[in-house]
Amino acid sequence: MKKIFSNMRLSLLAVGVMATMQCCNIDIDPTDRYTDVAVWKNPSNIELYISGMYAEFQTFKFGAFPIGYSNASDALSDIMKYTANVAGNGTVNILATDASRVTASTPQLSYWQAAYTRIRRINEFLDGMTKYATIDENAKAGYEAEARFVRGYVYFWLARLHGSFVIMDNMSQYSTNARERSSEEDCWKFIAQDFQYAADHLPVIPVKSGRATKGAAYAMLARTWLYAASIAEYDQKLYNSDPLTGVAAANAPAYYQNAANAAQAVKDLASQGYYKLESVFSKKNTTEAVFKISFVAPQLTHTYDLTYTPPGDAPGQALSLGVPTAELVNEFEMADGTRFSWSNASQAANPYVGRELRFYSTILYNGAPWKGRNINTTAANATEGFTQFGVNTDPRRTVTGYYIKKNLDSLNTTFVTYGSTQDWVEIRYAEVLLIHAEAEAKLNHISSAQSSLNEVRNRAGLPNTNASTTVQLMEAVEHERKVELAFEGHRYWDLRRWRKAHTVLNNVRFTGHKISAAGTGYTYETVSADNANRQFTGALYYIPIPASELQNNTALTQIKGW
Repeated sequence: MKKIFSNMRLSLLAVGVMATMQCCNIDIDPTDRYTDVAVWKNPSNIELYISGMYAEFQTFKFGAFPIGYSNASDALSDIMKYTANVAGNGTVNILATDASRVTASTPQLSYWQAAYTRIRRINEFLDGMTKYATIDENAKAGYEAEARFVRGYVYFWLARLHGSFVIMDNMSQYSTNARERSSEEDCWKFIAQDFQYAADHLPVIPVKSGRATKGAAYAMLARTWLYAASIAEYDQKLYNSDPLTGVAAANAPAYYQNAANAAQAVKDLASQGYYKLESVFSKKNTTEAVFKISFVAPQLTHTYDLTYTPPGDAPGQALSLGVPTAELVNEFEMADGTRFSWSNASQAANPYVGRELRFYSTILYNGAPWKGRNINTTAANATEGFTQFGVNTDPRRTVTGYYIKKNLDSLNTTFVTYGSTQDWVEIRYAEVLLIHAEAEAKLNHISSAQSSLNEVRNRAGLPNTNASTTVQLMEAVEHERKVELAFEGHRYWDLRRWRKAHTVLNNVRFTGHKISAAGTGYTYETVSADNANRQFTGALYYIPIPASELQNNTALTQIKGW
């Protein structure tokens, strides 16, 4: 036994050095001897374990979801189209057009097993620290706050997917494999409790780069209550008869108020100089980042540029998997705040001139300056020009006439060999303002909602909103979230919580623009970027629990309808 613990401590020290180098990316999976007093005597072990927990945030970096080769969830929505139509690079397209693929045996959007593995590790950490750690109570509270921040994030994803799940918050619950699901309302409340505890005990300034703060906890708390309020208002038990799904409609106002209060707490920190809006989305060390994961070469990199950059950046090697749809491109306003329209002859003649600032930071369009050249997405261009979706199984070229610019590194020319190091910002101050605007609009606090919405718009050089009623403000918020948060992994989940996915994402094909040279100008033909209608049924608002988990847990019941 002594030899086992000696080896364990040596391993912890070795991995600790690596974790420090890799900015909290190393995750230690404790054994059943994890809580032994010999391990907990060394405070550096506690630091190592808590650092490793942050690896969970990388599961969903840059809006990815672990289906296929980490396809982006935005491609399940109306703002992004993946270019491949085969499993792997194009799995997301298959799911978007075939709702029957989601079954209890193959839920497709599955995080259950990975989530509960992480939750057990966190609960083991909390149990071991309580029993054996010799650090002072304030330090214990700080570490517990970080652990519960991560646990709240994991549970938040389970709630997004399933609504109702099994709440595991202490080690005594692991003595039996018969554990029931809690109601969806209790699940959202439990997540909120974790984030509230984190907000109460975390520092305003992170103890180390990439670690949770008071502002991050309040931001996640605001996001949590907004989701709970949305389900309460919009679900109304219309899409599932499971007795444990849904949130009481009567509680919507209270939950919107909770969301507004938490968002206001972040706004208060911003007024003290901790956060502010910036004009560049992916700037390193941006003060707009409320919580982020940092990457440092060569130890810790990612493949965002390789995945989304135009093929002209690395011919034959760039993947160019996800591209913007025309539905997103058309959503960006003109610089003076008027809506763009292809019916406007002047705008249609030069559709990429005079648009709002976010358009130029988000979209690479035909003629856009990029890395010393001008992007050419005309159908005649063999390198990065338009190709019809479905003609080639994995074309690695645009099928909409556009490429993503947001979050790409314009200075990185060696990403194929050395990867990328842009930060992943899990939650930005702009999102907090939009949460506040939505919650306040729902509470009929018109001027407050307008104020937060206008902060986001004014940063983009746009005039104040004209919205002056709750209905108008919600339309404005939906528009702003679609544009401001594009490619950050929000759109699909927004449509789900608003219970709009079964109308926006069903029986429809999204589009692109086939651009051709014509004299001294261009012609723009709207073409389908899908080769089959999208499908989203009401049942998909609650993804089934993997059938294998029902065998592992004798008290676990499947969500009704599956």
